[in-house]
Amino acid sequence: MTKEEVLQQVIDSGSLPTLSTVASKLISLTAKEDTTIFDITKLISLDISLSAKVLKVVNSSFYNFPNEVGTIQQAVAILGTNAVRSLVLSFSFLNMERANVPGGFSYEEFWERSLASAVSAKLLMGKICDDDSEEVFTVGLLANLGKLILSTAFSERYCKILSQVADGEKSLDQLEDELIGADHAYIGCEAAQYWHFPESLTLPIAYHHDPDSYTGSDPLMKRNIEIVYLAGLLANILYSGKPIDYHRPFREQAKKLFSLDDETIDDLLRRVNVEVAQAAEFFGIKIGGTLSIPELLQEANIELSQLNMSYEQINRELVKAKIQLEKLTTELEEKNTYLESIANLDGLTEVYNHRYFQIFLEKELNRSLRRDLEMSLILCDIDNFKKFNDFHGHQVGDFVLREVCRACSEQIREYDLIARYGGEEFVFVLPETGPAEAMIVAEKLREAVAGGEFFFEKMSYRVTMSLGVASLTPGGKVKRSELIEAADKALYQAKKKGKNRSEQSQEKSGWFKKR
Repeated sequence: MTKEEVLQQVIDSGSLPTLSTVASKLISLTAKEDTTIFDITKLISLDISLSAKVLKVVNSSFYNFPNEVGTIQQAVAILGTNAVRSLVLSFSFLNMERANVPGGFSYEEFWERSLASAVSAKLLMGKICDDDSEEVFTVGLLANLGKLILSTAFSERYCKILSQVADGEKSLDQLEDELIGADHAYIGCEAAQYWHFPESLTLPIAYHHDPDSYTGSDPLMKRNIEIVYLAGLLANILYSGKPIDYHRPFREQAKKLFSLDDETIDDLLRRVNVEVAQAAEFFGIKIGGTLSIPELLQEANIELSQLNMSYEQINRELVKAKIQLEKLTTELEEKNTYLESIANLDGLTEVYNHRYFQIFLEKELNRSLRRDLEMSLILCDIDNFKKFNDFHGHQVGDFVLREVCRACSEQIREYDLIARYGGEEFVFVLPETGPAEAMIVAEKLREAVAGGEFFFEKMSYRVTMSLGVASLTPGGKVKRSELIEAADKALYQAKKKGKNRSEQSQEKSGWFKKR
């Protein structure tokens, strides 16, 4: 059969897992440019059980927010669209009804390994850059979904495939192509497209076993594919039963693709099993205890009689290791001092990131409430930026994002804050600034961008942005999420009224009064 015929047989057989109603609607909703926090909140709130699960994870060390998040509305405002979509999809798949998969295929082992891949992808993203790790977490979770689908649709043949893979004669992909007609990467990608997942999720699924086969020009897509590929190797070290076979390829590829040093790689190897266990608890998945990768490697080496040192030799090695560890500790302290200075910056635009914005806003809001001061928040969004990116390409889009930040930074005070809220959205915190002053600042920001001309490789580009302003006035009392929601409402009005404009929150005058 051709790949297309295999796919059609899979669809006709009903072997595709069924997305939850909320997850399916959320995919469509987040694809729309004008979707608001309130649209997403309303959808998730329809499922009480899902809402409770989302709040449980949001308030866990998985995100490590300083204050408790009490409502879905707050969670959506603080996390952003990508994170919420990732959580809902994760729950949809990890907690779906367990299928009766014949042929010795273990549903529980499959999702445990998939969760390990997702957690590994999230950890790797944290080591490589400051960008959101939500999409790579989702792709890591779903990368091997095609295995589950094929084992359900072609149970006897897939049982034979798994048996031959264990013999080590051919790879899983080769056997899937030979005995079925399509490999699991293709089927998984097509299934994701069938559910109308965005390209940022479907393409990494297609190329996660062979990142070199991706020939596209999007550097962020290529990076995400390579991260999910490395995450798969990490999961294989943990669960394949052959950790040595995947350990060296992982180290070599991590250095080749992202220039990760030995210290960073060793830290990943030590932490990943603990992070997987914690994530399983957060998502309600029961897994058995797993040794750390260094322990797995040590056991494997002993079994292979590769650790044949005498007792005296081991002691000498331990002394050498202790000396080396003390040296590494000193170096790590120096590097940590440097990392602390850049941990709060967005890797692309070099303005503050979403996490730092939330911390700064909480502190500034508390200070303003304590001293009875004014403060304002401006939320802005570059108009039609998705279309701009599609037309001009991501390289130009990234350049424009940086230039917009530079132009805006010149319009605010030294103690004001500019941060990347997510994607093409930016946020400004203006301490001791009232509603009228904040609107003046918003207009200055808007005019600086609208009147700017950005040159990239001898070409000129122009963009505009819409802004929403919300303010805390003397005697007021408001929560962080409420202030963000007010600014988001105003931004929505600016978009609705034609874009390239500033709008002030239309909340009633008593909204912020003490209550």
